[in-house]
Amino acid sequence: MNYAKQPHLSIEIKYLQLNAPSSVIFDVKNINITMTKSIDSSPSIRQKVEALLEALCNGLYEREEPVHLSLLASIAGESIFLLGPPGVGKSLIARRLKYAFRDGVSFEYLMSKFSTPDEVFGPVSIKKLKEEDKYERLTDRYLPGANIVFLDEIWKAGPAIQNALLTILNEKIYRNGEEDLKVEIRGIITASNELPPKSTNLAPIWDRFLLRLEMGNIKQFQNFLDMITDVKDVYEDDIPDNLKLSNEELDQWNTQIDQIEIGPEVLNTIQLVKVKLAEQNARTTGGEPIIVHDRRWKKIIRLLRTAAFLNGRTNVDLMDCFLMYHCLWGSPSQKIKIREILTDAVAKHGYTMAVNLTMLKKEVKEFQQEVEKEIKITHTVNEEQLMSIDDEYFQLEKEDSKFQGVFVTIKQYRQLTIEGESVINFYDENKNLVNRIRTSKGKQNHTIVVNHDSKQNIYKLTTKLTDKPEVIMKAPHEFLQKHWDERYQKLTAFIEKQIQNMSENTPKEMDSLDKNLFVEADFAEIVKKNFEEVESSLKNLKLQLEKLQFSYTHV
Repeated sequence: MNYAKQPHLSIEIKYLQLNAPSSVIFDVKNINITMTKSIDSSPSIRQKVEALLEALCNGLYEREEPVHLSLLASIAGESIFLLGPPGVGKSLIARRLKYAFRDGVSFEYLMSKFSTPDEVFGPVSIKKLKEEDKYERLTDRYLPGANIVFLDEIWKAGPAIQNALLTILNEKIYRNGEEDLKVEIRGIITASNELPPKSTNLAPIWDRFLLRLEMGNIKQFQNFLDMITDVKDVYEDDIPDNLKLSNEELDQWNTQIDQIEIGPEVLNTIQLVKVKLAEQNARTTGGEPIIVHDRRWKKIIRLLRTAAFLNGRTNVDLMDCFLMYHCLWGSPSQKIKIREILTDAVAKHGYTMAVNLTMLKKEVKEFQQEVEKEIKITHTVNEEQLMSIDDEYFQLEKEDSKFQGVFVTIKQYRQLTIEGESVINFYDENKNLVNRIRTSKGKQNHTIVVNHDSKQNIYKLTTKLTDKPEVIMKAPHEFLQKHWDERYQKLTAFIEKQIQNMSENTPKEMDSLDKNLFVEADFAEIVKKNFEEVESSLKNLKLQLEKLQFSYTHV
């Protein structure tokens, strides 16, 4: 082919390259190649966080939940309290967590009643004190200068340390002499083997810990064996550098987290949980009430937004709401009730697709009552029924009895058949057993056949007359039936539209509920329950209408 005589021809070939996503344009005439960036193939936020969590949990056994929740709390800028005995890995969680941050500086301290502020917040600067007459601490290698903080046996801290921690936990500010120092702490992990003693004034600092989690020994025996025989150094920083979180990245995330939407189903669930907690407290007598103040609710919203963002979503979903389970309890004894309230709120008031089932059920019921009133005529007839004695016996009519025994038990009578004979008991007027005779049920109502004196004798049982309602069906007038048909068509069409709407507009997160990075997958079934029950109720109402139409068109 003579390229000099051909028209200008360009071919664009798009391809993916892991580190340099590009498209290549070949200019056939001049054989030139130009590179233009067109596709961003960098991992998503969820993919990065998922990989980071997996790396943090590498070598740990049955510690996924505290690791996941600790990272979530740190990115949300909140604190977490770990309750558990010594030796279950509370400090290990904090030491592993610091490796998640590229510029991470950690501070770890075991509190005691002899701990001083100098040991936690840094020593006083002698130079500043001498030269400038200022009382300031050197904080660089202490708590105010760290990104990840772990404070063990937190309740043993003295009042001076606790008071300084309050502003750090809530406002991220440390008062250093005359200056308010903005600290860059990402996450504060505290731990103890006990709850704050009731006798001391620790409620303010206890309330600052948004997430609270109990930790115990490894439960599965195989995991226990793997843990004690594993030679991996779990304190080693083995997190790939590309997974570590930088300060710039976290600052960008903070802005994006604030933009996460909170839908009405989530707000309704939170409101319902708040109301149910108040009702539970009103019923509590002698027990400890579940107290949740406004500040904690606001922090919970921030936590839910962070969870949604890290899961790669632009909105909080009902699965995220189960994180409240770790935020609402004040003592472990309250956890069962909180779980029950939260589960009930999500299951009954979740995704309803704005279907007003109550009004729809009422309309179908009214339609059914109208039809039945018109086509059913009820009148009363007298019916002969067996008369029971003491709810246990039937009695033979006295004039018919030709042998000892005037009572038979109701149970044995009901076991009799016309075809075959059975030996049953007969009792006298004092309910004493006086005879055992071969007997069968008579062909006439309320009679028995007794094989007595080598012949069969028919005896009637004592009966009474009772009023029994009897229904007679009548066909409706053709104009009324036409009106009912129109009503049936209208209701059925509405229900079918709702069913179709639920099918076509199922919340997009429904298919990924069990993949939440911070909530147990088992909770997904609870989230789906309400949606599925609404759909099932609509189908049952449609079936009810079909039966109703059949009833008035086939009289």
